[in-house]
Amino acid sequence: MLENLPYWHYIVGMFIGVGLAAATGFRVFLPMFIVSLASYLGWIPLNEHFAWLSGLPTLIITGVATIVETLAYFIPFVDHLLDVISVPMATIAGSILFASQFADLGAFPQWILALIVGGGTSAAVSSTLAGARVASTATTGGLGNHLVSTTETTGALAMTGIALIVPIIAFVIVILLLFFSFRFGRKIWRKILS
Repeated sequence: MLENLPYWHYIVGMFIGVGLAAATGFRVFLPMFIVSLASYLGWIPLNEHFAWLSGLPTLIITGVATIVETLAYFIPFVDHLLDVISVPMATIAGSILFASQFADLGAFPQWILALIVGGGTSAAVSSTLAGARVASTATTGGLGNHLVSTTETTGALAMTGIALIVPIIAFVIVILLLFFSFRFGRKIWRKILS
């Protein structure tokens, strides 16, 4: 049914790309590791412009980075330092994973779209989660930060899987996530600042 639509592969690519970009907002390296592993094993295709994602060096580097990032978020104070750098890093990672779905579009439109949609989605999710950690620290003295870290890792894993297996559901989840992030994020920031 979807195959009969003109440009259906761009639509599906957008759904996958948005889902993967949102996943990098939860954790920067976990979605990249999963995409690298899946492409290395031949489960998902990548064109020649993104063949480096399916290479063994990328798989090893993103695997080690995933472990370090996940564990580091459970260390008090370090989790806040990571939040400072995670927004720009998530923006870059989200843009790359989004762009990997549109490699046949042409370099200029591919990267403009990747920066706006992919980078914007990952930055919004990452910023919201950084705000959640600040709220957790303010309300629980940092004791609730482990719950935030666990939720972020689980969210990254779930969003990546859903984006690769059922892209339309991932897209809907991201839209809802962004809606609630903007709606409730403003309330949280107002409470923190007042």
